Amino acid sequence: MTVRLRAHHLLCLLTYVGKGYSPTFTANYDEVVKRLGEGEGVVIVAGPDDICAPLLGEPEPHCLRQSAAERDRMAARDIGAFLGRPIEAGDRFVLDATGLAAMRKAFSAGLTRQACSGCEWSGLCDAVAAGGFSDTYL
Repeated sequence: MTVRLRAHHLLCLLTYVGKGYSPTFTANYDEVVKRLGEGEGVVIVAGPDDICAPLLGEPEPHCLRQSAAERDRMAARDIGAFLGRPIEAGDRFVLDATGLAAMRKAFSAGLTRQACSGCEWSGLCDAVAAGGFSDTYL
């Protein structure tokens, strides 16, 4: 199996500490993180992904809004610039410890945070990064 991720969730995963929109959302997120932690691969998708799944039954899921697609665009651009290669739908890779550490360093330095502007979780992510990512699940 492969975990389907939209680009901005590459950033969200860096600071995930078990908090989310609902208990169902969080339980699903925990499972996605577990799969990634066990070495399961990632494929970048355009639009809703495996993390979004529990929200898709809502009347107007925010994962389908243009604002989420714009976060994806900015995250792909910034992460791609940091990694020195484009990030786009269809890309496949594994999130290993070395890659996660490098992405967290860039996140802390603000190099990949433009997609986070205006996100309701940004304050939590700031605190997690300031704490050295010590309580993250991945």
